[in-house]
Amino acid sequence: MNDDFPETETIAEPDPLSRRQVRADDAAAGQRLDTVLAAALDGLSRTRIQALVKQGAVTDGDGRIVTSPSMKVAAGQRFTVDVPPPAPARPAAQDIPLEIAFEDDHLIVIDKPAGLVVHPGPGSPDGTLVNALLAHCGESLSGIGGVARPGIVHRIDKDTSGLLVAAKSDAAHAGLAAQFAEHSIERRYTALAWGEPRPLSGRIDAGIGRDPAHRTRMAVRRDGGRTARTYYTVMERYSGLLSLIECRLSTGRTHQIRVHLAHRGNPLVGDRLYGGRRHLPRPWRDTPPAAAVEAFGRQALHAAVLGFVHPVTGGALSFRSALPQDIATLASALKPLKDAGQPAAEQ
Repeated sequence: MNDDFPETETIAEPDPLSRRQVRADDAAAGQRLDTVLAAALDGLSRTRIQALVKQGAVTDGDGRIVTSPSMKVAAGQRFTVDVPPPAPARPAAQDIPLEIAFEDDHLIVIDKPAGLVVHPGPGSPDGTLVNALLAHCGESLSGIGGVARPGIVHRIDKDTSGLLVAAKSDAAHAGLAAQFAEHSIERRYTALAWGEPRPLSGRIDAGIGRDPAHRTRMAVRRDGGRTARTYYTVMERYSGLLSLIECRLSTGRTHQIRVHLAHRGNPLVGDRLYGGRRHLPRPWRDTPPAAAVEAFGRQALHAAVLGFVHPVTGGALSFRSALPQDIATLASALKPLKDAGQPAAEQ
């Protein structure tokens, strides 16, 4: 008999249940049941095990239903876990083209275009990234929390482009969620903003919460906002009027970069929610750069770099996305401002 802890085997059972048995050896004695079972059963997180126990899906060696996921196991004790197949996902699968940066059995990294909503919600019941992932991944989704759906562990705004990772299994979902909670994920964004932050690189520490006056907005709050930290570096300067900025997230609050830069007086180009309508001053007002800025129809923000540890294999993964065509075209149109330096009228 294999004495490695824990020992597991899968035995044949008719659908719809997959019946799996676990025997704990001496090393498992005194540990919590959910910890032992999660270590033994690939693809099932501790949270999922806890849910199965509460559903009466776990029995001991005598066939008695186990009711407590925190019970301490004894050496040699056996348990049977009946795992139901993943329930169908509620959102409909929709064949929406995706640009895939990476995919394996556990997760998928998408380079999201601007205009694509990540998750169904009010105003966007379908046509979202989740609908697209359900169609693309199909049967490769092993189920998140018992439901055949992609595990969305972070989101980027509808009109923000760039890299996003989603889980395809419970184990990947739990591992990625833990890394986001620990703020160990590398996330770098490229932003085109009004003005020129001073200093040219630094850190913004300002708590973020719901704006009490405008419920669709977030705001820097000094009365209980959630901790939020953004590191920034100015990469290109346009006569002091605009800046191309790299932002690195230490935390991941809703609209964090948009709120933090607007709070500093440098809202994103095209961000009507936090920046309103702004215009280049004279003598640039009636020039091609001004026309390009006026025509830009979304917040100029792109999730350019995403790095994390693979939650199952343990390997380091890092992805980079080039600027999308619209931001690259806008940056090119602003080149006369960069070359001109500070206009005489503005010095």
